[in-house]
Amino acid sequence: MKKIMPYLTFILVVLSLLSSVTLLEAGSSRRRGTSGAQELLIPVGSTGPALGGSFTAIIRGIEAAEWNPAGVADIPGSGEAIISRMNYIADINVNYAAVMSKFGRLGAFGATLKSIDFGDIPITTTTSPDGTGEYYSPRYMTLGMVYSRVMTDRIRFGVKMNVISEQVMRTSATGVGVDAGVQYSTGPGGFQMGAVLRNLGPDMLFNGPDLEQNITPPNTEPGTRQEPWRVPLASFELPTQMELGISYGVLKTDLVKLTVGGSFLNDNFSFDQYRVGVEAELMKMFYLRGSYAIAEDPENNKFVALSDDFMWGPGLGAGVKLSVGGNARIMLDYALRPTKYFDNNQWISVRFGF
Repeated sequence: MKKIMPYLTFILVVLSLLSSVTLLEAGSSRRRGTSGAQELLIPVGSTGPALGGSFTAIIRGIEAAEWNPAGVADIPGSGEAIISRMNYIADINVNYAAVMSKFGRLGAFGATLKSIDFGDIPITTTTSPDGTGEYYSPRYMTLGMVYSRVMTDRIRFGVKMNVISEQVMRTSATGVGVDAGVQYSTGPGGFQMGAVLRNLGPDMLFNGPDLEQNITPPNTEPGTRQEPWRVPLASFELPTQMELGISYGVLKTDLVKLTVGGSFLNDNFSFDQYRVGVEAELMKMFYLRGSYAIAEDPENNKFVALSDDFMWGPGLGAGVKLSVGGNARIMLDYALRPTKYFDNNQWISVRFGF
């Protein structure tokens, strides 16, 4: 019975996650672009993007906070911190910072912060289409709180709550989303399985004084005094996703460790994705990573990659781990992802272990 319990626990947790998305619709052309809070889908760090998200089943440490919070419980040492910057599309930059720490049998706790830098945007009006000389900058921030715990010697579970804040001038929206994940290991070097549900939460709605306008009521005589009217807005859903993954260590020696992984991503508002990735660890110090993802249109079962419908290309990356005495270490990582129509996405991150 003791041998069966870990399997039953993993199955029950996965079934619980799957039951949470039974009401979700499959992504289709009618639903594409209808969700909000898209900054939740922008990848951060460097390890995860280089692997294309394919290591849902095995990613661990602080990088797991954005991919599968279950892996946070397996932090090497007692804690980690990370700072990361990404060159996104259209001169948009993404800044990210996080810190995680273990607290014995209680599990691991941590916090994350992601901010989007749009730069200064000129203010234009109908009377000044070339600009008024003033500028504004939207503020998009996501604050996350993470809890992860080793449930058994083979099962890890984690949950993350995101507080989402979006502001454009004097119009803003605030929301809450939850990620929940589980990882299962069959043993050292064996198969690893994982499941994660992302961005489950209530709808968001923009509000603010910029939505108020003074207009003349319709069907009134000329010269009627203007009255304050508020522009009504519709609420929007969060970009909910469900991902299932497996990983396997195909080679492990004193010099080389080779791990492969794959995952299936079900997107509630876009195409489903199939991802594969590989990571080579050399001398427990250097890392080489690569991945490839293709998307499937659920309406016609057509597969696309680096195209008009799915503009992302394969992921590439490298890293190095440096020991600085005792359990302290520094990890430097880089990732690159080609895109169609825009400059290539690039990530640079620094991790500190203690």
